[in-house]
Amino acid sequence: MGDGFLTSAWGHRVLFVCLALMLLFLRLLPLEGGSGRWPGPDLMLCLICAWTMRRPDFLPVGLVAAVVVLEDFVLMRPPGLWAALVVLAAEFIRSRVALTRELTFAVEWLLVAGIMLGLFVAYRLIFALAFVPQAGFGYAMVQVVWSILCYPLVVMVSRLALDLRKPAMGEVDAYGRRL
Repeated sequence: MGDGFLTSAWGHRVLFVCLALMLLFLRLLPLEGGSGRWPGPDLMLCLICAWTMRRPDFLPVGLVAAVVVLEDFVLMRPPGLWAALVVLAAEFIRSRVALTRELTFAVEWLLVAGIMLGLFVAYRLIFALAFVPQAGFGYAMVQVVWSILCYPLVVMVSRLALDLRKPAMGEVDAYGRRL
């Protein structure tokens, strides 16, 4: 395999930013069919979890924080709250990457589902403590369930289209560094 731009860490970082901007653009499109529509999944969170689980070196903390803060500003959420929670989740995954390397996908999916549920509870709890109005519980829970159900699809697309996979134990890169 060649050592092209898209096989390098910087190539994947640029690709992640492009995918994040595309997802943000798609969320801004007026595609609603009317009120009462079901919420879609948080594909950005799925993408961050999947990429951090597979190759944490491709997503540095600053990049994750910058992308999610930009998303906070554009979607008019409280700036930095969701970004801080997502960074904490990404760092939780990153700190356990050596332990999760040999797990089956079902266990990985359960771990990510637990993280997404934890983010949901923490976000709603902070909103409740600050007496900030928030979306209905059922509406927000549907988004979390959709995100959990879409995680395997994001992983499959990342693996098949972008060749993003977990490195095997003892695998090294072209420079002899452990992955």
